[in-house]
Amino acid sequence: QLQASGGGLVQSGGSLRLSCLASARTFSMYVMAWFRQAPGKEREFVAHIGARIGWSGGTTSYADSVKGRFTISRDNGKNTVDLQMNSLRPEDTAVYYCAARPQARQGSYSSTGSYDYWGQGTLVTVSS
Repeated sequence: QLQASGGGLVQSGGSLRLSCLASARTFSMYVMAWFRQAPGKEREFVAHIGARIGWSGGTTSYADSVKGRFTISRDNGKNTVDLQMNSLRPEDTAVYYCAARPQARQGSYSSTGSYDYWGQGTLVTVSS
């Protein structure tokens, strides 16, 4: 089970931090990601962070549209994955979803079909 939080209304140029709490006992072995869906548009990839085994792993990737502005991170002790969003723009307005899949699952990190578990979404609204 995934529970996303932290959305809200922010002015253009502002920041927000989203958090996703996972209930899996083996959270560290899951690949985690954030997607978003704007009104009338398809759900799109935002960022992913790889599973972390011991001191290895945890690689990240970002959509070009958020690269340099958003940062994804995870805390395996707290079973959370966060998305720090800076320099927000009106086009970042969307419902943001966290997603998870087991490390061994195949498929592109940026594809919605590659993830097995989804949170309920949290709304981010950026005003101009």
